[in-house]
Amino acid sequence: MTQFYEKVRDRLIRYAKVDTQSSNHSDTVPTTMKQFDLARILKDELIEIGASDVYLDEEKCVVYGKIRPNTEGKALGLIAHMDTAPDASGTDVKPWVLKNYDGGDIVLNQEKNIVMKAEDYDNLSMYIGEDLILTDGTTLLGGDDKASIAAIMTFAEYLIAHPEIPHALISIAFTPDEEVGGLARDLDLARFESETAYTLDGDHLGYYEDETFNASEARIHLSGISVHTGTAKGIMKNAVDIGSEFLSKLPKYEKPQYTDDREGFYHTVSFNATCEKGEIRMIIRDHDAVHFAQREDYLRKVTAALQTEYGEECIQLEIIPTYRSMKEVINTVPWMMDNLIEAIESCGVEAKSLAFRGGTDGSALSQRGLPCPNLSAGYENAHGRFEYVPIRSMEKNVEILLKLAEIYTR
Repeated sequence: MTQFYEKVRDRLIRYAKVDTQSSNHSDTVPTTMKQFDLARILKDELIEIGASDVYLDEEKCVVYGKIRPNTEGKALGLIAHMDTAPDASGTDVKPWVLKNYDGGDIVLNQEKNIVMKAEDYDNLSMYIGEDLILTDGTTLLGGDDKASIAAIMTFAEYLIAHPEIPHALISIAFTPDEEVGGLARDLDLARFESETAYTLDGDHLGYYEDETFNASEARIHLSGISVHTGTAKGIMKNAVDIGSEFLSKLPKYEKPQYTDDREGFYHTVSFNATCEKGEIRMIIRDHDAVHFAQREDYLRKVTAALQTEYGEECIQLEIIPTYRSMKEVINTVPWMMDNLIEAIESCGVEAKSLAFRGGTDGSALSQRGLPCPNLSAGYENAHGRFEYVPIRSMEKNVEILLKLAEIYTR
């Protein structure tokens, strides 16, 4: 237990109780107005601890704050997202602390007989003897990404309270809608001011990412011809059949459930159709840029073949870019990774690199010209009812950020 234990514990518990779940089915900015509830809390807290340039964008729901430099050095940017995933409920979260975890099953909710079994979650064995923040098994916790917010705020509070610690400019931002593809699109880079940044988002303490998937969304629009089944011969074109045929041509084992490491995939998110009209939505992912382009081309070829068979009007393909891997951009600033690895290892944590099978705000920000690799937040089992956060992981992230601030003064 360090001097940061109570700070990060209390902050995560407080933030977790604020429902900030984003939505895949909203066109508003942000996708849910309740994200402003946490944004306003963070704005007030930044002011209270003495941060400068504190600003809440009341239109875009982005919170900014800075710690002005007391010495020369490179600016250090830190970014975390406020929303929680729509995969599980984020309403009425009841966080609690299990002290000195003994390695066995954890009863989350005795009344409802909700138990997290150690045999089902191998990662629990890494945290024997540690204190864990958990849920009551009916909601997610929101450690993704509120564990990062707790660490960043505790880091900022400590640095401001100790002006004798040398540091360059520290720029902080909290963003909405990361879980639904927002990808910090409304972060004002001029206001943010730092020319580089790190996101804090991901599981397992000490992991860092300088590479993510390349990603696109594919929408396959289907149009059929409906006619009475008794006189359908030679006339009917069933959009359900056309869509099913499209899906049947996808490689069977190039799906998320059959792939890992650096293997890419196609993933069908939804297929809704009647005889006359339908739509398939899917996502395309690959770490390798060449393979990723080949995946998009393959969907074009399948679409062209079905257009030849059924008519061009019966099937149309729309590919919407989502994000690209940050790797190419991060490679231009290798010192960012050197600094991060040094900071992690200086705090007694093993630094482990991961080609992230997903995307971060940093993926999109890197493409916008803000190199932005990722440091893990240290949560586990995100997006579900069995999510938990080891308090030590947040403590260590505060230490890592303090070390980064020191390194950035060189």
